[in-house]
Amino acid sequence: MATHPVVFTTKTRYVLPSQKFMIPVEWRRYQLSQLINKALSLADPIPFDFLVHGEILRTSLAQWTAEKGVGEEETLEIEYFESVLPPQRLSSLPHEDWVSSVSCSISQHFLTASYDGHVRLFDHSQNCIRDVPAHLAPVTSVALVSGPNTNDQSYIVASASHDLTARLTKISLADDAARPSQPLATLHLHTSPLTSITADSTGSTLLTASWDGNIGVWDTTIPTEDDLVPESGDRKKRRKTGGNDRPKNKAPATVLKSHTARVSKALFALNSGRYAHSCGFDSTVRHWDVEVGVCTNTITVPERPMLDLSLTNDGNMLLAASTDRTVSIFDLRGSELSSTIGTLMHPATPSCLVCPHTSTAPQVMVGSYDGVARLWDLRSMRSAIASFRVWDGMKILDVDWAGDMLCVGGEGGVDIWRISQGERISATAQT
Repeated sequence: MATHPVVFTTKTRYVLPSQKFMIPVEWRRYQLSQLINKALSLADPIPFDFLVHGEILRTSLAQWTAEKGVGEEETLEIEYFESVLPPQRLSSLPHEDWVSSVSCSISQHFLTASYDGHVRLFDHSQNCIRDVPAHLAPVTSVALVSGPNTNDQSYIVASASHDLTARLTKISLADDAARPSQPLATLHLHTSPLTSITADSTGSTLLTASWDGNIGVWDTTIPTEDDLVPESGDRKKRRKTGGNDRPKNKAPATVLKSHTARVSKALFALNSGRYAHSCGFDSTVRHWDVEVGVCTNTITVPERPMLDLSLTNDGNMLLAASTDRTVSIFDLRGSELSSTIGTLMHPATPSCLVCPHTSTAPQVMVGSYDGVARLWDLRSMRSAIASFRVWDGMKILDVDWAGDMLCVGGEGGVDIWRISQGERISATAQT
C-alpha cells in the first residue's frame, strides 16, 4: 500500500513526541484519529479532526495530495484538534410568542426578547425569574450593557423595538430586591422599527440600527433630566403624570448616516468603542470611525441584502448573513477591504450567526429559516462540520453561544443545546 510521510502537531494538551509517520494514502480522518489515540495510549478514545495546510481534511490523503499537486516525497505537517461532538438538546424555555433575540452574557442565565414586547431572564433550571414588559411592540434585540452590581446583584440591559425606541432597564437578581426591574432611560431617534442594539466591551456606548437607514450612537449614562421631549407630549404634563420613577428620555450622542436602505446590524470592533461595523439591505458592509462620525470604508457585495453580522473572537474576520442564502467572509487585517475572502453556502436563508464567545477556533454558528443550525469551521468552507434541526417548519431568528451552551430563539420559542468539544466518548461514537 502506498504511503506518505507525515509529522503531527497540535495545540491541544494531547501532544505526541516529535517523529515522522508513514501514513497509508487511503487513510481518512477516522483512521488518523485512531492512530493518534493509539500513539497516546488513551484509555477512552477522543475523536480528532485534522488540518492540512490550514484546511480541514475531508477526503483521503491520496485525494488531498492529488487535488493540491503535492508530491509523494513531500512531508506533510498535519495539525490535529479535538472534534466537535454531535449537539445535544437540553431543554426549552417557555414562550407564547416568537423570540427575536437571545443572550448568554449573564452567567448561569439566559436573556430573551419576544414579539410580545417582553424581556425575560431565565436561570439554567428553566425558571423565568424576571419578566419585564419593556415595550409596547415586538422587541427585536436585547443586549447586556453592564453588571453585576455587587450591591444589589443587578444588571443593565438594553433592548430595541418596533415601537421606534430603545430602552435601558435595570434588572436585579436579588431575591429580596424591592424593585426586581426598573426602566432607566428611553432612547429616541429612529423613525422606523429598530433592528439591533449592541454595546461596546466597556458598556459605556451603544449602537442602534434601524429600518430608517441610520445608526444611533449613545452613551449609557442615565440623565437626571430629559435630554429631549418627544413630539407627543408636553414637558410639564409628563413630569406631573410621570414623576421621578419614569424612564428619562435620551438623545443620541451621534448619528451615523451612510446606508441607503435599512440597517440590519451595527456592532463595535473588537475591544473598541471607537470603530464599528454595520450591514444592511443596500448590500453593503460599512466601517465607521464612531468618534468622528464618518464611514471610513464601504464593501459592496451586489444583490446580497444582509441580515446579520458577527466578528470572530480574534477580531480578524467579519461575517455577514445574506438573503441569497450565503454568509460572506471579510478579512479585516488588510489595509484595503474590497471583497469577500470566502462564502458559506446554505440551503435556506441564514438569518443569524454568532462566533463562540470562549473558543479560539475560527468557528461560526449559523441559524437559518429552515429551522436548522449549522456549525462551520472557517478553515474549511466546503461544508458545515455539524448541523442539527431545532424546529420543523419554523424559523430560527437568533443564536448565542457561550462555553458549551447554545441558546436558539425563533418562531418555536427558545431551545437550549449543548455543543461540546474535546470530551471523552466511547469508541462507537467515532464512526
